[in-house]
Amino acid sequence: MDEYVELLNLNIRILKQKNSSCLPFKTIFFGGGTPSLLSVKQLEKILNSIQQNFRIESDAEITLEANPGTVTLEQLQGYRRAGVNRLSLGIQSLNEMNLQLLGRIHSAKQARESVVAARTAGFNNLSLDLMFALPDQDLPSLEQEISALLNLDPEHISLYGLSFEEGTDFFTRLQSGQLSSCADNLYADQYQLLHEQLNNAGFEHYEISNFARPGWRCRHNQVYWKRGDCLAIGAGAHSFINRSWGERWHIPANLQDYKKNLLHGEDPDELLETYNQLGAMKEYVYLALRTSNGIELEEFEQKFNLPFQQVFPEAFAKTQSYLYSPATSGHYRFNLNGWLLYDHLISHFL
Repeated sequence: MDEYVELLNLNIRILKQKNSSCLPFKTIFFGGGTPSLLSVKQLEKILNSIQQNFRIESDAEITLEANPGTVTLEQLQGYRRAGVNRLSLGIQSLNEMNLQLLGRIHSAKQARESVVAARTAGFNNLSLDLMFALPDQDLPSLEQEISALLNLDPEHISLYGLSFEEGTDFFTRLQSGQLSSCADNLYADQYQLLHEQLNNAGFEHYEISNFARPGWRCRHNQVYWKRGDCLAIGAGAHSFINRSWGERWHIPANLQDYKKNLLHGEDPDELLETYNQLGAMKEYVYLALRTSNGIELEEFEQKFNLPFQQVFPEAFAKTQSYLYSPATSGHYRFNLNGWLLYDHLISHFL
């Protein structure tokens, strides 16, 4: 881990050389895998390197992802002192049977204890993950999950419907009949229930999978959804540079190559994609319609010098019944049924 942190700091210095004009960072996100395996000292080294090379705004949002059962009160206090001010806990469920089914290493008791420890450590911005559409999960059991989650009083909630990806243990168990997938109608009912219950509890459904209390939206993720500049370090990391119509860069997820390049002073980043105007417009729509802000027509025209309806007349016609019109909301955005059918509907724009 110490060696990897040194590599990350080399990565930061090389990144600075080709992005010297970057403004001070407004957000930082330690994500992917289990970044809470970093010691406080290791995390401090990374933040100090960012500060020295790029600078960090005094009110920057700095998020760390952590799994319950992997962090202690002392560790969380150290992270907080180091500057981390937002914690994202992968709780997934507060039902013991569901946690075992999902293969999580923590218990519901440990999840609750992690939340208490985070508050004690001084975190006032807490995001909790919840999974739904689990095998044999009905509406009453999901309602119990929601109630238990709300009792922990988070500022932010991220939802994930269980999916069965080929090559995973879950997919193998589905194929062999050990597990059953959630029926489409029940999935829709569960999503509707989550939307209603969390709205009633004072949360804004501000993105297809994310809810926040007013003022507590994730600032970092909103940069992604707006196609803002985002620099990334580490094997497997992806960056977006908003020059011309946009560029995506990535670092191949090969630790040996990552180490070799950095020790030779070479940039491990590779250009993944360069956008033309049409590609940028498609991605703008793809990301904007994930959010409750949706497509702001004036902003679209300012960015691309073309009206939205003129660029996508057929796609607009096919999806119009799922869109709130600017007359009621000031922008085009999907209604709840539109979000449920997002993958299908968005394909018309792509």
